[in-house]
Amino acid sequence: MLKRPNRQESISDKIYRFRGTLLVVSIPILLITFINPGLSAYAQNPQKAAESLVSLLEKAENVVPRELRSKTPVRVGATAGLRALEGDASEKILQAVRDLLKHRSPLKSDADAVTVLDGTQEGAYQWVTINYLLGNLGKDYSKTVGVVDLGGGSVQMAYAISESDAAMAPQVKDGEDPYVKEMFLRGRKYYLYVHSYLRYGLLAARAEILKASGDAENPCILSGYDGSYNYGGKSFKASSSGASLDDCKSVALKALKVNESTCTHMKCTFGGIWNGGGGDGQKNLFVASFFFDRAAEAGFANPNSPVAIVRPADFEDAAKQACQTKFENGKSTYPQVEEGNLPYLCMDLVYQYTLLVDGFGILPWQEITLVKKVKYEDALVEAAWPLGSAIEAVSST
Repeated sequence: MLKRPNRQESISDKIYRFRGTLLVVSIPILLITFINPGLSAYAQNPQKAAESLVSLLEKAENVVPRELRSKTPVRVGATAGLRALEGDASEKILQAVRDLLKHRSPLKSDADAVTVLDGTQEGAYQWVTINYLLGNLGKDYSKTVGVVDLGGGSVQMAYAISESDAAMAPQVKDGEDPYVKEMFLRGRKYYLYVHSYLRYGLLAARAEILKASGDAENPCILSGYDGSYNYGGKSFKASSSGASLDDCKSVALKALKVNESTCTHMKCTFGGIWNGGGGDGQKNLFVASFFFDRAAEAGFANPNSPVAIVRPADFEDAAKQACQTKFENGKSTYPQVEEGNLPYLCMDLVYQYTLLVDGFGILPWQEITLVKKVKYEDALVEAAWPLGSAIEAVSST
């Protein structure tokens, strides 16, 4: 490809030039992100975890010409679900995946190509993905949008801050992720405030909320349900003879530890975590993943639209109705909710409201953008972190 002299190659140019590589870098990881169940579901069977990726690997191989496969790298990135596993279960799964790539795939796989992403990487990549698709990269940080991404095992907040605010970031203990990640994208340096809260993702939070009730009934479970919830290799009692919005809020606040941790910084979110200082990069918030899913299932976001403008208060309003619904009537009232998620609908909506308002300090009436996909040229692209990982990989090439 001929390039004009004395012109810096843009990210778009690189993405086109490395499109074969990018397809393998981004597509497999993107598919793995949404595979059900995820790798962490195979905590006791690493080999089965690896084999669950075979069909995705075959799809990746099919987009690369045969003669280029040995030169085309493949990456596998696991997220919070694997980070939360106890003992050496996570490493055993990763090794099984490495062995799979080495012995069963013609693609190039380095030893460090199969990793567990830390929370900072996951949040940063999500921010890159959404701002790239919106056309914001290369602009001043104040023109970018902030991101809150609610996954199953963790929740991430990321937004760009000024250089002066970045210089004021608190020091962290050895072994902890720094609050600020520097990224050079499309000719501009960004200071990205990013923090990942492990065990505060939606599925992990269910376990924490149920744990708070012990063997007693839980006020967040739909009335009439009597069962158990499995997460991270453990089982938790899940039953209720009557859900209560207010009581459920109290349990959710306890799970968030909002009132139990001392803030040693100028301003914190929850758990004593610095909030980044706020500013222009946080004014427009895009919230993704389970936020969109539950809003669509509860009926206040159109599931067929890629984005929706809502307020945190909408989650509370939806929770009021859900918490008054009996389990036996749940399927007819909420036909879009999967059967396995139905008992926890009240809990999920209350937790999401509590997380946004009490955790992150967002005003109940502030408009936020729920995002599933972002329109990019003539296509709708999934608003997920793998594309950001691919863009960063190309940017550093």
